[in-house]
Amino acid sequence: MYMNEIFSTATYKKRRSRLKEIMGSGVLLFLGNEESSSNFKDNWYPFRQDSCFLYFFGLNMPSLVAIIDIDNDLEIIFGDDLTTVESIWQGTHTPLSDLAEAVGVEKVMSKTDIAQFLTSLKDKSIHFLPPYRPENTQKLASWIKKPWDEIPSLVSVDFIKAIVSLRSIKSKEEIEELTKAVNISVRMHQKLMSEAKAGMKEYELLGMVTGEALAAGGSLSFPPIITIEGQILHYHNYSNTLTEGKMLLGDFGAESSMHYAGDITRTIPVGDRFSDSQREIYQIVLDAYQGAVEAAKPGVKFIDVHLLACRKLAEGLKGLGVMRGDLDEAVEKGAHALFFQCGLGHMMGMDVHDMEDLGEEYVGYTDELQKSDQFGLKSLRLGKALEKGFVITIEPGIYFIPQLIDQWQAENLHSEYIDYEVVAKYWDFGGIRIEDGFLITETGAQLIGDPLPITLKEVEEWRGKI
Repeated sequence: MYMNEIFSTATYKKRRSRLKEIMGSGVLLFLGNEESSSNFKDNWYPFRQDSCFLYFFGLNMPSLVAIIDIDNDLEIIFGDDLTTVESIWQGTHTPLSDLAEAVGVEKVMSKTDIAQFLTSLKDKSIHFLPPYRPENTQKLASWIKKPWDEIPSLVSVDFIKAIVSLRSIKSKEEIEELTKAVNISVRMHQKLMSEAKAGMKEYELLGMVTGEALAAGGSLSFPPIITIEGQILHYHNYSNTLTEGKMLLGDFGAESSMHYAGDITRTIPVGDRFSDSQREIYQIVLDAYQGAVEAAKPGVKFIDVHLLACRKLAEGLKGLGVMRGDLDEAVEKGAHALFFQCGLGHMMGMDVHDMEDLGEEYVGYTDELQKSDQFGLKSLRLGKALEKGFVITIEPGIYFIPQLIDQWQAENLHSEYIDYEVVAKYWDFGGIRIEDGFLITETGAQLIGDPLPITLKEVEEWRGKI
């Protein structure tokens, strides 16, 4: 019998009520996701419901659409119960009317009625969100009788901003779910830190950490990054063999059964100790991490926390002779981005990059604060002022990317701030990243979930147990 975990009926009714208050009038259209085929029609990828649909309607099942008609105080879920033939393959499911009642929606209609219903609205404003799946773009085009390539220009910015304002502030019950997801993620990392040995393949560790997530009743919040090629920011190859002297970067997390995400990164030695140069770079990254955590408070713009971390990374690299000159100027001009090419962190919630489908310009920025187009800084997903209730990640890193080093050196780029002769010593160093999730409280940033070894001493003591 189908019935996914949900919050209380009151939770969903309250969320929709607050949304209606913000929007004021109009019709709000929520498209749930469909099953998606892998290599033939009936071989599906694991189903994952749209996060906004989950947030306001809670039902993690395919082929649903929901409507909130604010002016007529009407809420409808469109969908169909399984046929007898479908139930042979999928089992008996709870009637959709019962599921709708559990999330506080009284009216259910067949999904075949949605086009006619929308047509009947005539001149009413229909608000919808950016579709990230092509089938939803096609459905919208058919329902509102517009060319499919016009759909992206017709999304409702007011609707996006209203949802961002609600989903950005995490409730107590959401924090509990995020904590569950993070604690599963911690156990996944403990498994990797305990089992990784020279001679193993990366894919062996992938199987282990995936098993930890599934065994805890969750799933993966994103495809894991497990690699000795830590300088590649999002690497999903898994074919490398672990060798002594290398470092292993693990960036992965679990999604709880209620679809909240964890996201943690640790970089560990393949053996039981870091080399001297690895220890030096690791400590620089850790200092930047700790400085960023201390600086993250309500009212502080996250872009300023990012730049503070960049300054700390540059200071550490200057101490090694890698960078030189006026570091304030170096960071302002983006010279440090040779070694830190990405952003310091992002929002985290029902999506590991929370609400990214709604647009970074709305989730992480404001009308007044726009994204930068500078290399490195343009990859910062979150720049706006932090607020109590935000959940964010903090994940500084240092990455020596051979191709990028060669290109910058050939162009003599930022040579007043970068000593390329010293950089050459680190050409095949790899990369180091450290990441945790934090709740922004009244006074600062509070670590979510159980602590995981993070200092050099803690990591080496843990690795010494293998």
